[in-house]
Amino acid sequence: MAELTDIPNDFIRAELDEFVEREDERAELIDFYAAVAPHLLEISASIISGRNHDADRLTLEALAGGTPALEVMDGGLIAGMALVGIKFRENFIFVPEVLACARAMKAGMVHIDPILSASGIEPLARVIMGTVKGDLHDIGKNLCIMLLRGAGFEVIDLGVDISADDFIGAVEEHSASLVGMSALLTTTMPNMGHTIEAFIDADLRDDVKIMVGGAPVTPEFAEEMGADAYGDNAVECVEVAKRLAGVGR
Repeated sequence: MAELTDIPNDFIRAELDEFVEREDERAELIDFYAAVAPHLLEISASIISGRNHDADRLTLEALAGGTPALEVMDGGLIAGMALVGIKFRENFIFVPEVLACARAMKAGMVHIDPILSASGIEPLARVIMGTVKGDLHDIGKNLCIMLLRGAGFEVIDLGVDISADDFIGAVEEHSASLVGMSALLTTTMPNMGHTIEAFIDADLRDDVKIMVGGAPVTPEFAEEMGADAYGDNAVECVEVAKRLAGVGR
C-alpha cells in the first residue's frame, strides 16, 4: 500500500491530505496517484485548480511526448476530476468552482476526443440528456454532461424544454441505452413521469435505463415516477450512469 509521501506532486498531495476524509477513498486515491506519472499529475493539478489554459497546454505536451491518449485522459484529466468530485460532494467547493474545473477538463478533452474516436475506442455507453418540457434551466444538466463525457460516455445533449417525443426520438435515432432527465421547477417535475409513461407506451421502456435529477427532485419522487435511479449532483450522476451501464469506476 502506498503512502501519501509517495505521490510525486506537492499540490495533489496537499489537496488529498486536506479534503479526502473517508479512509477507504483516501487509501484508494493514494494508491492511484502514487502510480501516475508526474507529468500526468501536473494535468490533474490543473484540473483541480480550474486552470484551463494549463490543462490545454499540458495535455498537448503529454500527447506530443508520446503518452497514449487514453493514459492522458485516465491518469491526468479524469484523475483530477475524481478529487474535484469528492470536494464537491463534501461541500468544500460549489457549482462555480466545479464549472471552472469542468472547463479545464474540457480544454484537455478537445485534444483527446479525436484521437480516441479515430482509434475506434468505444464509449462506456450512449446517454441522452435533456431538461424536461416546460423547464429552461440547464446549468446542472450541462455540468452533468461535462462530467459524463470526461468519464468516457458519449452524450447527446437535447437541450431544454424537451418533450417526451423528443426523448423517444433521440433514443431511437442514436440507439442510446441511458436517458437523463433534469428539472428545476416543481411544476415541470411531473413531466418526468409523463416521459417515462411515453417510453412504456412506445414499448421502449425495457430498452433504456432512466435517471433523473434536479434541485426539487428526490429519491422518493424518482421511484414514484418509475425512474431507474436518482442523482443528487453531477458527480453522483456519473456514478449512477456507470452503475446503470454496468461498468466499473
